[in-house]
Amino acid sequence: MKKGLVVSFLLIVCLVLSACNSFSSKDASSGSGTEGTSGGSKKSDDTLNLYFDNDIPDLNPIKTTDSISFSVLGNVMEGLYRLDENNKPVPAMAKSVKVSDDGLTYTFTLRDGIKWSNGEPVTAQDFVDGWLLGMNPQTSGSYRFILTDYIVNGEEYTNGKVKADKVGVEAPDDKTFIVHIKKPTPYFLGLTTFEKYYPVNKAFFEKNKDDFGQSPDKLLYNGPYVLTDFNPASGVTLKKNDQYWDKANVNIPNIDIKVIKEASTALNLYNGGQLDYVNLSSEDVNNYKDKPEFGTQTNFRSYYVQFNLGDSVLKNKSLRQALQLSYDPSTLEKVILNNGSKAASGLIPPGMEGVDGKSFRDLQGDVIKPDVAKAKDLWKEGIKELGKTPKLQLLVSDDTVEKDTATFLQSQWKKNLGIDVELVTKPYSGRLDTMRAGDYQMAISAWGADYNDPMTYMDLWVSPATPFRGSFSNKEYDQLIKDAKSQSDDTKRMNELLKTEQILLKDEAVLAPLYYQGQAYLQNPKVKGLVFHPWGNPWDYKYATMD
Repeated sequence: MKKGLVVSFLLIVCLVLSACNSFSSKDASSGSGTEGTSGGSKKSDDTLNLYFDNDIPDLNPIKTTDSISFSVLGNVMEGLYRLDENNKPVPAMAKSVKVSDDGLTYTFTLRDGIKWSNGEPVTAQDFVDGWLLGMNPQTSGSYRFILTDYIVNGEEYTNGKVKADKVGVEAPDDKTFIVHIKKPTPYFLGLTTFEKYYPVNKAFFEKNKDDFGQSPDKLLYNGPYVLTDFNPASGVTLKKNDQYWDKANVNIPNIDIKVIKEASTALNLYNGGQLDYVNLSSEDVNNYKDKPEFGTQTNFRSYYVQFNLGDSVLKNKSLRQALQLSYDPSTLEKVILNNGSKAASGLIPPGMEGVDGKSFRDLQGDVIKPDVAKAKDLWKEGIKELGKTPKLQLLVSDDTVEKDTATFLQSQWKKNLGIDVELVTKPYSGRLDTMRAGDYQMAISAWGADYNDPMTYMDLWVSPATPFRGSFSNKEYDQLIKDAKSQSDDTKRMNELLKTEQILLKDEAVLAPLYYQGQAYLQNPKVKGLVFHPWGNPWDYKYATMD
């Protein structure tokens, strides 16, 4: 999710899965206590009922940048490889791959009998077309970097310097897809599981390009499910894809995913047997932690405050640093969230690969530590530099967790800096649009990993500056990222990435770390194999079963 979003990942964006058929509050047990059924007495034995805690912005796989949309697309479409239940890339549309000795050429052989949902074959040319559309600035979105950073002549094609036939993708026949990459990339097969690496039927796209992916009949499917209904504000329904090559191993015929933004509503629906999965808010964890259906999970997703350096107030670094140091993320973790999330002291989450057997976080340590006394001094300094006491607004999505986080920050900034920060609440997609337009001062945002490497975070803030990423631009930062992308020495590469995190957070105070996302949840004991991926496409329903 890059120079356009986040949020997510990665996902999930606090993906609060679950849903039901049409409902009102009276359809579920009242209150959020521990009484009620354990999400099992369902209306239909062949339907998995789930939910998202935010609206679904866009299902155009070429353009979309958010993890909620990824969770839908990852179940109705499929790339060359797919993540399995253990988060390992396994052959999907491809049955095999040969990698050249220098690691720069991948030759994929496609499976026999793979089809689009309209019965047409999926061919190697569909991958060529899909990847080129994903790199073409006329058809793609801000996520094209996930292709152009790796594919030979990808950036040159995007910038209009070369024609499509010079890009490192080719289809000598229907079953053979050849990819040429810029440098050896150990995680490249993992990248091919991601949406931007999906095939596209170009004839279908050309016919529907003005509203591609905006309704079920404006998208072709090659994954385990097909879309049967889609409303961004209310949810989606999925049906098993009879044309899918591995349909024999897709066990649940129907999936109903509603948008439910209030955590208490979702919990009531779970207790009423209307949902098969629900994320727990902090106040409910203690009531349910001893239940057999209780669980926790973590993911490579970081939440932070994004400062807009293009704003007339927050262009002042002293003020940004004061805001950054004047609250304690550990209090947010323990008192507000209480759901398995961990206080953040940097951008890269724990467990993300580093070098020599150590994680990035272990190598870096804490970048930002709360220091209220220093924050007060910086605040006074910033006001003096600005010449006035500023007025500030914090932009936030309208789901329960983000609103609670915003209220925590608001209270801490009032207590420690004496400033009244106004909260501006918008639907998730509205928050994204507002950030893209640069019409904000600071915003709660997030990023989920697309692959298991720190670069999936750090190259988000590379020039050219965008309002979504706080209008930040730094020549040293850009050079370090460029060097890391071409560096063959793993230790030197990691040192370059470690330095970029220092610049982004400590030296320039572009972000204020909040937390690394975790989630406490309840899951219907009858449901097995509901897979959550800590990176890439967040949720995978292919492996799910119901007793």
